[in-house]
Amino acid sequence: MAIVAGGWIAHYLTTPSPLPTTPFEFNVKSGASVRGVAQQLAQAGVIEYPLIFTWVARLSGKRTAFKAGNYALAAALTPWELLQKLNKGDVTQSEVTFIEGWTFQQMRQALDREPGLRHETQGLSPGEIMAMLGFSNQHPEGRFFPDTYFFSRGMSDRAILARAHKLMQTHLENAWRDRAPNLPYATPDEALIMASIVEKETGQAAERPMIAGVFVNRLRIGMLLQTDPTVIYGLGESFDGNLRRRDLLTDTPYNTYTRAGLPPTPIAMPGLGALQAALHPADTKAIYFVARGNGLHQFSSTLAQHNQAVNRYQRNQK
Repeated sequence: MAIVAGGWIAHYLTTPSPLPTTPFEFNVKSGASVRGVAQQLAQAGVIEYPLIFTWVARLSGKRTAFKAGNYALAAALTPWELLQKLNKGDVTQSEVTFIEGWTFQQMRQALDREPGLRHETQGLSPGEIMAMLGFSNQHPEGRFFPDTYFFSRGMSDRAILARAHKLMQTHLENAWRDRAPNLPYATPDEALIMASIVEKETGQAAERPMIAGVFVNRLRIGMLLQTDPTVIYGLGESFDGNLRRRDLLTDTPYNTYTRAGLPPTPIAMPGLGALQAALHPADTKAIYFVARGNGLHQFSSTLAQHNQAVNRYQRNQK
């Protein structure tokens, strides 16, 4: 039985499977498991018996994930040949992902980690990079859209930055054109700043319009924004992960506890949801909110209600 099973597996691994189309392209997402890729290929009709494919892949030393990127098959391959292609990461394109809420520095670090890129911007100052892109008078923070960008080996990191910048500009222009009436923003840049604050204040998509509504209300009545993420951004590398009272009193251009209005620039890369929330905020009377401790916030329209919420969700927990 062992000989028969071994012979059958050998036959399976060395027999080409016809491709659904020629050429056939497929994409392996970042972090996709070996089993997940095998199931993906089986559903596409590229291989049979995904469990056997997974088992052989693990025996050959691939226990975690294959290299992410686009793969192209010009002709039918045997499962063993396909496995070797995946093990080598023989991709037609690689990918780099910029995450919502990342700073410009984090985005640059992600680019610097990509060995397949030609690093034309490595070691340059933010100002030099923006000048290279043709935007010498523009601060880089928040100007690049968080998304996954595919690239061929040897492509310049400058090309990816240019695509990300153009995509953010397009989304911002579209959102600004379709914005709600009577918003307290004089320019699209101010809306981008607000979107970056909303992005950093909550990870819950459903809450973004309410967060934006609170800050819009504060702007309208001349109230300080008093948002911690701007203070943290202004502290820069001196921030150790613990925001203290003295930090809230330390004046920087980004300290919205000491300075009125919006900070001078965005503080992170906002995603499309945060852009839409900033330009379509919830119609609310709330001007306060406090974290509940479960990832959500309690919103209040009066200071008395807010103090009650603070006592319930913050002081009692402490």
